[in-house]
Amino acid sequence: MALNDAAKLLGQARHVVVFTGAGISAESGVPTFRDALTGLWSRFDAQSLATPQAFQEDPELVWGWYEWRRQLVQRVRPNHGHLAVARLGAHVPQLTVITQNVDDLHERAGSESPVHLHGSLFAPRCATCSRPAPLGERETETGTDEGRRIPPPRCAHCGGQVRPGVVWFGEQLPESALEAAARAASECDVLLTVGTSGLVYPAAEIPRLAARSGASVIQVNPQPTPLDPIATVNLPGPAAEILPALVSAAWA
Repeated sequence: MALNDAAKLLGQARHVVVFTGAGISAESGVPTFRDALTGLWSRFDAQSLATPQAFQEDPELVWGWYEWRRQLVQRVRPNHGHLAVARLGAHVPQLTVITQNVDDLHERAGSESPVHLHGSLFAPRCATCSRPAPLGERETETGTDEGRRIPPPRCAHCGGQVRPGVVWFGEQLPESALEAAARAASECDVLLTVGTSGLVYPAAEIPRLAARSGASVIQVNPQPTPLDPIATVNLPGPAAEILPALVSAAWA
């Protein structure tokens, strides 16, 4: 019954926001920050590497770790949850995909221009002048060894070190992405939150903003979260199973 209720809301919607967290990518094999690091990286703590201070103190170590993460992402594939999100775009008049994930699985699944609240592994920038620094052929090769230190590339404009294009602990979210997400959440009539704990702020405010603005909130998550009280419909389970069933039910 809950799936049918959610499908009805989705099928009647004019503007749908899909808000995704680490859970949907974990189903493709992308480790979350709660997962222990493996191999030679097991002696490190992910949260200690994902800081501006870590990059300043040992840029080769941090760049090497993000190269390993990026190449890990390149080896996995979008799952049925990512594909179902992309299919929504063919059914609803307006779809906005907002993600807390730094991978490119939504793009590879076919979603157009998702809003990356926490940046992207595939959009490095200069640590000095902030200009984008597209990955060259050397940086896109696969096979980086775990635990390997790699010198960061240099910016073509100012010669500064290139840093990963992600939001580190202690940094502000990109203003343009946060504004776009807040605007979409305040204007949509249905927000579908998928695989997010609802604990990481300010991103966690997006579903709450949608609910305050009168939108129906549909939550897909295997476990209860702090978003349960604001959800119009809760659909417990993995995204790769629930989302395809939801889309099929909405447009049967």
